[in-house]
Amino acid sequence: MDEQDEIIGEFLVESRENLDHLDQDLVAMESDPGSRERLGRIFRAIHSFKGMAGFLALGTLERLAHSGENLLSRLREGELAYTPERATVLLEMVDIIRNMLVNIEATSTEGDIDCSALIGRLAALTDDETSDPSPAADPVTSFKSSAVEIPPTAIAQERLPPDEQVESAEAKSTGQIPALADSETMPASPADQAGEAAKPEAGRTNTVAEANVRVDVRLLDTLMTLVGELVLARNQILQHPVVRSESGIQTASQRLDLITSELQEGVMKTRMQPIGNAWAKFPRVVRDLSVTCGKQVRLQTEGAETELDRTILEAIRDPLTHIVRNSVDHGIETAEKRVAAGKPAVGTLTLRAYHAGGKVVLEVVDDGGGIHTEKVKARALERGLITPERAAVMSEEDLQALVFLPGFSTVDAVSNVSGRGVGMDVVKTNIENIGGSIEIDSKLGEGTLIKIRIPLTLAIVPALMVSSGRERYAIPQVNVLELVRLEAEELSTEVEHIHSVPVYRLRGDLLPLVYLDKMLCLPAIENAPSASIIVVLQADERPFGLVVDRVSDTQEIVVKPLGQEIRNISVFAGSTIMGDGRVALILDVAGLAQAAGLTSALSGGITKRAQAETALDQRQGLLQFEARGGALLAVPLVEVARLEEIRPERIEVTAGQQVIQYRGGMLALIRLDQLPAPEGAPLQVVVYSEGYVSIGFVVERIVDIVEQDVLLERELERDCLRGTALIAGRVTDLFDMGAAVRAAGIDPHERRKQARLKEVA
Repeated sequence: MDEQDEIIGEFLVESRENLDHLDQDLVAMESDPGSRERLGRIFRAIHSFKGMAGFLALGTLERLAHSGENLLSRLREGELAYTPERATVLLEMVDIIRNMLVNIEATSTEGDIDCSALIGRLAALTDDETSDPSPAADPVTSFKSSAVEIPPTAIAQERLPPDEQVESAEAKSTGQIPALADSETMPASPADQAGEAAKPEAGRTNTVAEANVRVDVRLLDTLMTLVGELVLARNQILQHPVVRSESGIQTASQRLDLITSELQEGVMKTRMQPIGNAWAKFPRVVRDLSVTCGKQVRLQTEGAETELDRTILEAIRDPLTHIVRNSVDHGIETAEKRVAAGKPAVGTLTLRAYHAGGKVVLEVVDDGGGIHTEKVKARALERGLITPERAAVMSEEDLQALVFLPGFSTVDAVSNVSGRGVGMDVVKTNIENIGGSIEIDSKLGEGTLIKIRIPLTLAIVPALMVSSGRERYAIPQVNVLELVRLEAEELSTEVEHIHSVPVYRLRGDLLPLVYLDKMLCLPAIENAPSASIIVVLQADERPFGLVVDRVSDTQEIVVKPLGQEIRNISVFAGSTIMGDGRVALILDVAGLAQAAGLTSALSGGITKRAQAETALDQRQGLLQFEARGGALLAVPLVEVARLEEIRPERIEVTAGQQVIQYRGGMLALIRLDQLPAPEGAPLQVVVYSEGYVSIGFVVERIVDIVEQDVLLERELERDCLRGTALIAGRVTDLFDMGAAVRAAGIDPHERRKQARLKEVA
């Protein structure tokens, strides 16, 4: 790289930083047009652009910056008012400069951007003190219209003096750069003299800048990788038997541990950046979008100094941008609607960040109209995303979560802002990919809160080391709530089964259990420990217990990516190298919960079925139907996946089991209806799902769907019945579909195991 390329590189880096600040300052000026300090900062940035553009012989960029500087000079001197029209054209100038920088970086030229029309609008707004010609112009004007010629003498008069050029060049490079031979020496203009008057403030800015250095991101990544290897080496040394026995070596190893920890902390800090860096573009985004949508929106930020790892920060930029755009477009109402509802005409969008529970919590809050859940339900039914039966029993929380489904949108017409049904599902996926979670809390007429929880870093994380069988695994400690030890005799007495799903009563609440060895199909070992450990985890705000054989300790682990062969297995998030040199897989808590059927709010998973089992004396939805012999039965509606009607001729028999072809697979049938069935009449089927298995119960007739308080008159433990209750004025037996599945010889866990083996293969 020659000296000229190095100067251009420094110019591009600093210019992009200045453009980000210009975006923020120009938008902020609209709410505080009298801020001379901010206006002076804007002027100095454009002045620097013009000077460096002239130094580097970038004529088009120099002319554009010169026109903007003329307008800013009159604004700063109080001769013109800072109006929305002038703000718009200055922001357009910033966009064009940004595009030119992209071309300069790619081709070392400004490209073929024609900015003559924009220069003409800047000149018109500079000269016209009585009326603004720009309101009639489209804010998104093409820059290919007629040119307005600027006299060369006017440009020459505003050029930087040679001493300023040299000083500016020296500030941006490491060598002595002489002034260009053809630069003209002219007396300082009034604008330059005004700039000189503001130099004390500029000096303070330079003092802050001198405390910072720019480091290539690739160098930081390499340094982070080396520190990760050092952490692994430290762990190996600390676990070596010789270190534990020799006092001298133990002292040295403790010193190594201390130095490594301090070095690790220091390097991690070099990767940390304030969340405000990701928020920097949002004032401009909100300003432009509110103009497009015809709304008035004020943006507020809290906790912009909260720091995140650079990789996390980059990963959340796009999701946050989409959420902010959604809040302005869908959330906040127009000024007329807000006033009619008794709200201020200007809506408020708040971005908030803070640390909680070892994670960073981001909140996007708007005081708009909130989510209309009935409209959401209607649109989901219209698009076939949920069934009418499921919609009838969904809570407000479940309905609000529908916005994360792929293809979902409540907008009737597609625009350049929204309506395509692509967005929030991608937002959720991207956030979960970095170990985060997202939730919505909305109140109709009051507003919406979107809360995102993300880890501080993905490079080195504290983890709980556990063992199951002969294998060791790491669980990120941020997902661990507590540990519960169960002796062998307690496993048989304290663990209950509801619909063949093991649950443990933890302080009165049902905790669904997942056995790690069964989930991962691990072989049994001899001399297995008599006691088991329940690691209480939390995924998607739902706690569950992971049963393991042993818990070792907590360690700081270096996260390594998975190989291509196992990258698509959802229960693993990465790998790490342990102190003894062996590889341990890092468990993905959300993936484990999903594979066990615990996280879907729409599928009637284990948690809801467990609640239905223990809350029969509470108000709930019930499906009432007749079985053979006129018996009246009912099941909790949360256990019903679908209601189907099938033709009898679709039934086939395999291995003595009646089945039908259903949704690309086979659906086993359990007959509760009168046999033989009437010829030609369709059969009514209640579909029950558990894990990877779906079973169809053929019933005589669907009677009704009711919602009422259920009080068991008598409890039964026979014939797959839970008890008897008075439902809709009729004596009804509560049917246990899970017990009926087991009685039919179908093991959902065995089929889940086969499915996991197929996925691994």
